[in-house]
Formats: sequence, C-alpha cells, structure tokens
Amino acid sequence: MKRATSVLPPSDLRASAASRSITLTREDRYRRRVTWRTDSDEAFLLDLAEATYLADGCGLVLEDGDVVRVRAAAEDLLEVTAASEVALARIAWHIGNRHTPAEITGGAIYIQPDHVLAEMVQGLGGKVARVSRPFEPEGGAYGGHGTLEAGHHHGHSHGHHPGRGHDHAHKHDHGHS
Repeated sequence: MKRATSVLPPSDLRASAASRSITLTREDRYRRRVTWRTDSDEAFLLDLAEATYLADGCGLVLEDGDVVRVRAAAEDLLEVTAASEVALARIAWHIGNRHTPAEITGGAIYIQPDHVLAEMVQGLGGKVARVSRPFEPEGGAYGGHGTLEAGHHHGHSHGHHPGRGHDHAHKHDHGHS
C-alpha cells in the first residue's frame, strides 16, 4: 500500500502536481495515521510524524512522488447573517463566547448545526439558513491546532456560580486514528 508521509501546503501545490484527490470533512482533515481511499477508490496510508491539519488544497506526498490533493467536502452548516456589520460582530462575539468553531466571511458566519445557537442568533436579531459548503473555521488565537479545535471531548467550567454560569464541551481531535 502506498504511504503519504508529508504534506505540501496549498501555496506549494501546483494545479498539475496532484494526480489524485481525496474529499474529506473538516473533522476528517486532522489526522496523523489512517488508511484512506482516494476519490478514485485507491487505498493509501497517511503516515505522518504528528497529527496535522490538512487544509483544502494541500497535497499529500506519496513515497513514489505522486501527490493526492485534499479537497474540503461540503458539509451541512448554518449560515448566520445580520442586518448590519455591527449586529453580525455582536453575534460573532456571542458565538465565540460559546467556543464554537466558526468560519468568518465578509457577510456571514458559518457554524455547525446547533438548534440552541440558532435560537440565540435569532434572539439577537440575526438570520439563520441551512447551507451545504466546505467548512474552514478560524484557528485558535494562541496557536495550537489552528482550525482544528474540535475532535476529542472534554468539558470545562468558566468558574461561574451554579445556575449563573455556563459549561462548554469542547471537541479536539488529536488524530489517534
């Protein structure tokens, strides 16, 4: 079985360099070692030294020099919009306060489906629409796993008083596949 042992960033991958592709969800694009099948059904082993985020458009370099281009799969998401930039910024602050992975664009915020967050957004005057598109949420402000801050679960409390605070479950995938 062919092995992919290194990753080329999207900026280093020429359009003609990749002979194959693999389409993966955001969560699946954070791995260290896993057997995958390309979009044309060819098996290969991803075998990296450490868990790595595979951005849309990056290349997985196989031992024989061939390259498999990573494509971000369309995912079910919520598109959050608002009547003004200030209203959208306020909504973004509230979404961020819940430590929810979010993709920020010029006119919308994209989050994974969550009825509680959808109701919160609507309560803040925002609009929510279901869409299907690739998901590339913002990376962490302090480095670390960058855009991969979701995959293995652990809870934490912000130290608020019972009944007045809030707990969050975080998802971090450390690529132990």
